[in-house]
Amino acid sequence: MTNLTLNDGRIMPQLGMGTWQIPDPQAALVVRKGFDLGFRLVDTAAIYGNERGVGDGIKGETGPDGDVWITTKLWNDRHGDATAALDESLSLLGIDAVDLYLIHWPVPREDDYVAAWQALIALREAGKARSIGVSNFLPEHLERLASETGVVPAVNQIELHPRFQQREAREYHAEHGIVTQSWSPIGQGKDLLTDPAITAIADRHSRSAAQVVLAWHLAKGFSVIPKASSPDHLSDNLAAADLTLDDDDIAAIDAMDTEDGRLGPDPREM
Repeated sequence: MTNLTLNDGRIMPQLGMGTWQIPDPQAALVVRKGFDLGFRLVDTAAIYGNERGVGDGIKGETGPDGDVWITTKLWNDRHGDATAALDESLSLLGIDAVDLYLIHWPVPREDDYVAAWQALIALREAGKARSIGVSNFLPEHLERLASETGVVPAVNQIELHPRFQQREAREYHAEHGIVTQSWSPIGQGKDLLTDPAITAIADRHSRSAAQVVLAWHLAKGFSVIPKASSPDHLSDNLAAADLTLDDDDIAAIDAMDTEDGRLGPDPREM
């Protein structure tokens, strides 16, 4: 499994498991199966309502010297209460510290995200969050964090898939040493996996369409956290790690970007 080096010097697995919409009672079994298959990163969030289940699934796998990476996120209504929010998440997860703590959305209308970021910096210094970052932040939000605190996020987790490639955000990340992490990397299924450009590449490589899309993310250097709840889908996602796309494959997927490809909320409107 390929790793990425963050701007704080820590090493993060490039490919992980997303757990959005996986119910709490099911999460432990899914996470445990993913670890058995070879995943080493699991991504959850307070708003997902499954941190307890994820915690049950990671028992015995974590610690300062462990080889499993745990990410969770601060929800929108806790920007002024990040320390207590993380304590609640740690209690549910059953661990003393997370590997990565993210501000889930900037919520610019409330204008509390800089204060939340200052709290995350303190949580990192206290050892409760080994690395800190954000999710769904635009370059304008990232610029403000850096200018007002002097600390650049290690990761920005954003919606990113072949039909919504976020080139401006990616360029900003690259210039400032921020790892781009893709959520909804296969466009929530939809019709992306039946698009002729994707299926043609899949046929040439005798691979699944999902593996082709995930391999594109990996080839671009993104961290990627596809959600899967079945063993077959977990195995299929993991197999993307050993698929090498050629330049023509990557160019064909690059050409799929569209102006109206966003599926989730606009961060400016949250």
